[in-house]
Amino acid sequence: MFTFKRLFIITLLLMIPHLALAASWKIDPAHTTVEFKIRHLMISWVKGVFTNVEGTVVINEADLTRSNVKIQIATPSIDTNNKKRDDHLRSPEFFDVATYPIMTFVSKEVIIANEQPVEIVGDLTIRDVTREVTLEVEDFSQAVTDPWGNTRRGATSSTKINRKDYGLTWSKTLETGGVVVGDEVRISLEVEMIKE
Repeated sequence: MFTFKRLFIITLLLMIPHLALAASWKIDPAHTTVEFKIRHLMISWVKGVFTNVEGTVVINEADLTRSNVKIQIATPSIDTNNKKRDDHLRSPEFFDVATYPIMTFVSKEVIIANEQPVEIVGDLTIRDVTREVTLEVEDFSQAVTDPWGNTRRGATSSTKINRKDYGLTWSKTLETGGVVVGDEVRISLEVEMIKE
């Protein structure tokens, strides 16, 4: 008799190869950066980084589409190399870091081409506003062993968002009709991971 229990066991056995090849990797904050740039006065770019980044990546070698990414970024760690500007960005007019100290990215889908990840679709949450974004994967390294015996991998990706979609609406209008701060934010991630 083909029981539900037998069906469950067969399903579990079919999943074992995928589970066995799924490894958890911890993001290394010391070698990971989240960089961004945004137009200033419509004539130049202001660049900055978030220096406190943590998270985990589960990589399924048998089926990369089953992999997933979770990233937490501490908003108070924003650094544009200008204290006055950084204080403004931490204020309620922008990130309001006292109320929203963390922003997150949680993947929902990994898209593969030529056996390599090319896009990671997920939810980006800033100031309790969640919207779907797509990370364009530009590089995904093979695993290497560092001199201390840790297994490491690296990945580079980028995306663009409209800051106003997340409630980051502050700006001022120029006499010429432009604005002090542009709407589009270009984000790039350099992630290094250590196998757990």
